[in-house]
Amino acid sequence: MIVKSIHLHNYRSYRELDAAFHPGVNVIVGENAQGKTNLVEAIRYFSACRSHRARSDSELIAFDAHDARMVLELESRRRDFRLEAVLRRGARRSLKSNGVGLKSASELSGILNTVLFCPEDLSLIREGAAVRRRFLDDAISQLRPRYAAAVGEYRRLQEQKTRILRDYQNDPSMTDLLDTYSLRMCRLGAGIIHYRAAYVRRLMECAPNIHADCSGGREELALRYATVSTVTDPLAPVQTVFEQLSEHMSAHRRAEWESRSCLSGCHKDDIQVSINGVSARTFSSQGQSRTAALALKLAEREISFQDREEYPVLLLDDVLSELDTRRQEFVLNRIGGGQVFITCCEEEKQGSLRAGKVLRVENGRIV
Repeated sequence: MIVKSIHLHNYRSYRELDAAFHPGVNVIVGENAQGKTNLVEAIRYFSACRSHRARSDSELIAFDAHDARMVLELESRRRDFRLEAVLRRGARRSLKSNGVGLKSASELSGILNTVLFCPEDLSLIREGAAVRRRFLDDAISQLRPRYAAAVGEYRRLQEQKTRILRDYQNDPSMTDLLDTYSLRMCRLGAGIIHYRAAYVRRLMECAPNIHADCSGGREELALRYATVSTVTDPLAPVQTVFEQLSEHMSAHRRAEWESRSCLSGCHKDDIQVSINGVSARTFSSQGQSRTAALALKLAEREISFQDREEYPVLLLDDVLSELDTRRQEFVLNRIGGGQVFITCCEEEKQGSLRAGKVLRVENGRIV
């Protein structure tokens, strides 16, 4: 997948922008608040149909404008595509592919795939399990749409079960539904656990080598998928995992009543990350955390390539910050295959770029 060009009109800080890109590495340089991340965000929009920084599309429209227009030209699956999005205040957006209107964002699935790494992803290593589950769910959903539907249904069931546990004293008849919800959560959870465990196994085949290369062989990354204690092998047949999940949920039934919350299920799963044999969450430096998070993202990219035989577009927003010279050189010159976009503030960071294109952004313009 290669993004050839983009046109922006009234998108955030860009009144009018036309930019063409290199099929390899594109380094976007500029001071803070000049529009570097806005440009990466606009590219990402066409793969996720939402912004990773905004709660709604209206936040993407320039302050004094009523609408914004984005046009992306790219090559995907050996075909040329022209994707268009028009965002309007107080009205539905419109999406087009090669001039044909789309009824839903799902119709864009598979045309543009991206892997994004931004400063917030530092929390992938150093914060709680929820961010690592979200990473797993987002990555698997791009490859397996049915998985995304299962996760969505599981979350709805969890919310409904939680409401019953919190409010059953006001309406005791609601408790009759608890076993039904628990059974359905176990059914869905068994499949979710199986998918996650299989994906973590694939991450382990890719991420440690990437991490070692980035760190100059000085650090060893290890990953382990952690789920409920009764599941002895998350890669076992789904029926086996279901039975073990049911056992765990039954054992915690009284505790759930007393705490009025869902204590058992795959909504508490985690990826345990270690560097040189110790917990990365507890003991890693900020540079090590960034390297480990980057290794996971690049491993996600490799897995996507293995499944689709085409690299997703890699978007690295402010990834060079707090990396030493060796790791910066790896990011700029040794990420093989596919198209890469890198934003950075410091002019000197582009000096070691051996091939590609440098674009300088200033006040919502490329100069």
